[in-house]
Amino acid sequence: MSADTTADTNTDVTDVVTDLTRSIAGTVDTSPRRLAEYAVDASNYRVVPQVVAFPKSTADVVTILDVARSQSVPITSRGGGTSQAGNSIGTGIVIDFSRHLNHILDIDPVAKTARVEPGVLMSELQKAGKPHGLTFGPDPSTKNRATIAGMIGNNSCGPHAISAGRTVDNIVEMTAIDGTGRSFLAGAGLDPIPGLAEVAGRHLGAIRTEFGRFSRQASAYAMEHLLPEYGPNLAKFLVGSEGTLTTITEAVVSLGDLPNSPTVLVLGYPDMFEAADAVPLVLPHGPLAVEGIDSRLMDMVRNHKGKNAVPELPAGKGWLLIEVAGATADEAVANAQVIAADAGTDHFRILPAGKEASTLWGIRADAGGLAGRTEDGDPAWTGWEDAAVPPEVLGDYLRDQDELMASFGIRGLPYGHFGDGCVHMRTDFPFDRPDGIDVFHDFVMEAGRLVTKYGGSASGEHGDGRARSELLGLQHSDEAIAALGEVKRLFDPNSLLNPGIIVDPLPIISDLRRPQSISIGTTGGFSFAHDKGSFTSAVHRCVGVGKCRADTSGSGGFMCPSYLATKDEKDSTRGRARVLQEVTNGGLINAFDSAEVAESLDLCLSCKACSSDCPAGVDMAQYKSEVLHRTYRGKLRPLAHYSLGWLPTWGRLLTAVPGVSALANAALGFRPLAKLVLTGGGMDPRRKMVRFNDRRFSRWAKSRISPAEARGASAADRDALVADEYVSTTSASKKQVLLWADSFTEYLSDAGARTAVDLLESTGFEILLPQQQACCGLTLISTGQLDAAKRKLESTMEILDPYARKGIPIVGIEPSCTAVLRSDLGDLFPDDERARRIAAATSTLAEVLVDAQVDVPDLTGRTVVVQPHCHQHSVMGFAADRALLERTGATVRELAGCCGLAGNFGMEAGHYETSVAVAENALLPALRDAPENSIYLADGFSCRTQAADLANVNGMTLPQLLTGEASKPGHSARASRLPEAAEA
Repeated sequence: MSADTTADTNTDVTDVVTDLTRSIAGTVDTSPRRLAEYAVDASNYRVVPQVVAFPKSTADVVTILDVARSQSVPITSRGGGTSQAGNSIGTGIVIDFSRHLNHILDIDPVAKTARVEPGVLMSELQKAGKPHGLTFGPDPSTKNRATIAGMIGNNSCGPHAISAGRTVDNIVEMTAIDGTGRSFLAGAGLDPIPGLAEVAGRHLGAIRTEFGRFSRQASAYAMEHLLPEYGPNLAKFLVGSEGTLTTITEAVVSLGDLPNSPTVLVLGYPDMFEAADAVPLVLPHGPLAVEGIDSRLMDMVRNHKGKNAVPELPAGKGWLLIEVAGATADEAVANAQVIAADAGTDHFRILPAGKEASTLWGIRADAGGLAGRTEDGDPAWTGWEDAAVPPEVLGDYLRDQDELMASFGIRGLPYGHFGDGCVHMRTDFPFDRPDGIDVFHDFVMEAGRLVTKYGGSASGEHGDGRARSELLGLQHSDEAIAALGEVKRLFDPNSLLNPGIIVDPLPIISDLRRPQSISIGTTGGFSFAHDKGSFTSAVHRCVGVGKCRADTSGSGGFMCPSYLATKDEKDSTRGRARVLQEVTNGGLINAFDSAEVAESLDLCLSCKACSSDCPAGVDMAQYKSEVLHRTYRGKLRPLAHYSLGWLPTWGRLLTAVPGVSALANAALGFRPLAKLVLTGGGMDPRRKMVRFNDRRFSRWAKSRISPAEARGASAADRDALVADEYVSTTSASKKQVLLWADSFTEYLSDAGARTAVDLLESTGFEILLPQQQACCGLTLISTGQLDAAKRKLESTMEILDPYARKGIPIVGIEPSCTAVLRSDLGDLFPDDERARRIAAATSTLAEVLVDAQVDVPDLTGRTVVVQPHCHQHSVMGFAADRALLERTGATVRELAGCCGLAGNFGMEAGHYETSVAVAENALLPALRDAPENSIYLADGFSCRTQAADLANVNGMTLPQLLTGEASKPGHSARASRLPEAAEA
């Protein structure tokens, strides 16, 4: 491996920071944590910058560039940071355009153009154009976090490029600043750059024969746009130059008409090769998009999200997903049938616009992250993920590429824009092996030769970057390479703009991220079984696709609530993963107990949404818990770890003797005393104190349920259960369920559980109760007290396993606690059969009831505002609850995203403002906008607490709603007051 290029510049960073700080309205940051966040994009590379700058205006950008030139500091422009080729990392100043320069300045619906700042998200531009019936056509899978300038830099395409064109086909003009400080408007003609036409004139032959040969040739510079026969166009020439020639400060792009009635046609083939062979049969019909997808990718989705996560597909192992339009929905279906008749297969399915079509298209959009693991769970990497060939040779190319991979003993999972001949793929390069770098290098070089043999390009839309610039010598003649150098020197004579890319390229093995990491195993906390016992492999799951930076609430996504509230990379799942990766690299940050790690994880709500919403399966809640475990093991902990982490202990003590909890509630209802207790316990004094049950749920239940039904937890009964000798004393026709009351239900809030007893009995179930309290240890897990949590869970498994062995469903009440048994338990006890049995036996109440003959109230005409618990969304899903709610006839407004309290998070000192800001993402606006007489439904104790605390709204649980309590007064979801932060 070559020397780390993080040391390439010797400029005193203090002078740079001083000049920038006093000259710009934006901010600059040189902290190790910030540098770690920006040292990596979505590529295999790690390059630590000197400074990260956040300009607030074009004037700031000009100043930053002036300072960089004056001190010979390299400049790297960055948007969403989703570059898979290493185009958005660099050694000097990294400019983040996404934070502030993200405004749509103007939309002209007559001219069908939009004028935008460089950091505008592509999806926001699409949203702004929609009221005018317009859209920006190129739509990469990262469109909800990719910026327009980043798309210009790479010449991004996406699935609809075959119909809507690439970014280069949709650029009108741009304002840019080159490496000399020259600011100009680039459009038609080459006049702003003296000498550029002459360079083209000297190399006309090489340009005509080597550039622009097919639509997805995205490597190198777009020299074809310098040719006189095409009408020289400086704006189009700069598209795809990857920030090596100019810095963009504004752009005008063209907008196209929204397609009518898009319909998805799925064609099934025996394998991906035959699917690719069929592409030329499809293209003459003018489809909107033609995507290829492999059965292994679908299997990963099923393994990650459940077998029902993938819509029914036609027979095959490789599929083409084809989007077809029509003047009407019927015409679109008819057009799809015509294509199917000519597509060389009898296996097809037509999906009109709707949930199934959206789900399938979403799987394709998430492929970059989903393909980050092989079928065996090994990491798969970028580096050769963007090759493109003319579509007519795609099938043969894929066959040869498959043979090439086999010869190296590596595997890849191809998918991508088959209509353009563009193949995306992640490959299991063995970076953790001593020879891993050599395998990577030799394969990529051979792959570069293979794609050249087929007349293709090493890049189809991701750019060359650090991953492929070295391959340009395989694809182009010496004259063409010389021409690229001449162009670079015209724009950037001192090579300060993204140096080492395209011209004078760095070796592809320089600064590889994963080989720099050390192996960090387990220490008695989580086992990281899915990552073969390696904490290092776990945190390197993050491949940087950046879905955590996107607002996916419109499609039901929950990730990442703190980033949506702060818009700071620090608070994204990716930003946190990068800091933890830096610990494994031993570079900027060397220890789990460092201030940088603490700051990075501080605003993580442990909502667990990333574990399901992140296509790569990053589970930051688990990583945070593990880090806290390693940091504080055997040491004094923060006060909140004792006050909140031990909450079940306090509940057990205060409810041990009847009447004590009532006295405690009365005392803590005195606000001055409550504030003292809150402050003394490391909590925010603006919060309310929790109230404890006057009577433990188990005591109430055992008086409510007959002894025969309640028994079953004594040693003798457990033995009988295990020996398969347990005989019910009630009707043999009744199905037994074990109603498991967690600590929140047992000590703090049992109204929903009491109603669940009535509901289960009325539905014909026989209810069993454990004789002893079984705690899942959630509050200990979330505060990283994993040794104590495992002791709790050992006892819990002893109590619950006999029922699991008998096949009796264990019905959880609190979603977060139920999720522990379904997920964390197995990773804390990876070799314990009891953990597996209990996980398989554990269900939510809705999962038990959804197929039963349960009577539901008629709520026609009423609105139910539903806050699914984050842990339920992530682990169990909400489908069963959703199905039950549909039976009521109510209008259901299902919220996406966290309530903001998230267990202990929102209670802790220092988190109040963020907690309220997260609540403003969805919960509080929904409560304010709810119609009169609406119902707020939330099974999560935290969710109900947050609504009551911030909006004075009392929520109810699913069993309460299903038993008709919504008809009683006092259950309106309409907020009666705003939270303090919102009022301010």
